[in-house]
Amino acid sequence: MAESDGNSLRLLSALPLAVMGLLTVVELSAGPRAGLLPLLSLGPAFAGLVGGLRRTAAIGVLAVALCVLLGAYDGLFPGRGFLALACVAGVGAAGLAATALRQRREAELASVRSVAEVAQRVLLRPVPRRAGHLRVAVSYTSAAAEARIGGDLYEVVTSPGGARVIVGDVQGKGLEAVETAAVVLGAFREAAPDEPDLSSVSARLERALNRHLSGEEFVTAVLAEIREDRTVTLLNYGHPAPLVLRAGGTVTFAEPPEPAPPLGLAGIAPKGPVPFQLALYPGDQVLLYTDGVCEARDRSQGFYPLRDRAFLLDNPDPDAALEALGKDLQKHVEGPLGDDAAMLLLRYRQHD
Repeated sequence: MAESDGNSLRLLSALPLAVMGLLTVVELSAGPRAGLLPLLSLGPAFAGLVGGLRRTAAIGVLAVALCVLLGAYDGLFPGRGFLALACVAGVGAAGLAATALRQRREAELASVRSVAEVAQRVLLRPVPRRAGHLRVAVSYTSAAAEARIGGDLYEVVTSPGGARVIVGDVQGKGLEAVETAAVVLGAFREAAPDEPDLSSVSARLERALNRHLSGEEFVTAVLAEIREDRTVTLLNYGHPAPLVLRAGGTVTFAEPPEPAPPLGLAGIAPKGPVPFQLALYPGDQVLLYTDGVCEARDRSQGFYPLRDRAFLLDNPDPDAALEALGKDLQKHVEGPLGDDAAMLLLRYRQHD
């Protein structure tokens, strides 16, 4: 992708000179009857697409000089030569203005990116790479090309007895979704180390969301508690079921025993989801993810076959495994993702 962008920039940089060179050759060959002098304005027009003010001004001056020389050579002054010269000079001035505006917008975008990167470090801070017998890896891909954060969230909080994990997806997009994600993560980080069980943690999340949300907004989420005895307790709030990849190659989804509404909609089912458990053994893996992964579609509207692509997680390096899965996901959609995609991989290791 970066190499392709670099090639495009080089082509755009060369385009103004190439166009003016071609027009000069044609004008010298065809003579004044061709009437191509006004087209020299294409040089400064294209120059405004890339490069700075000095480069755009230099190409504009070159275009004006070529217009004067070719007009004089063809005997177009006075007369059509002045009209062509006014056209080239006017477009050159417009190119300078366009370059100034583009550079201003690029500076603003760079500032926004910088703020977004800081917000990402605060909101989606790096998770611990090791939590007891677990190795942890995360991946986040935003659907917006210029975005760094969105409504998907994840966190891992370690404790002497194991680790507590959340992966969630806020309804909606934009700054409101980011704000809601911050509320959920803040409440989880505060509650996870202190509460005796996951149900108590989720109750804290519900209370925090009830103070924040309005209307029918909600957050789907999976909460997990991994203990030193290899047991994993899960609470699923209307979220895609985690994928469990056993060391022997068996792939299953940890489906909840009963469906439950998302966080923020406790009024629909006050009792909340039913906790359920599974056991992890050396070499087993659990992948928690958002619906931007399982609901990604190809051109024929086919969903991403996560179960069939689980073998990509066999890489000994969990970060490389998630990277391979992420690349395969983007290959499936053949373009930008339609929704944010977050993945958190938990890999059990007896000895690291």
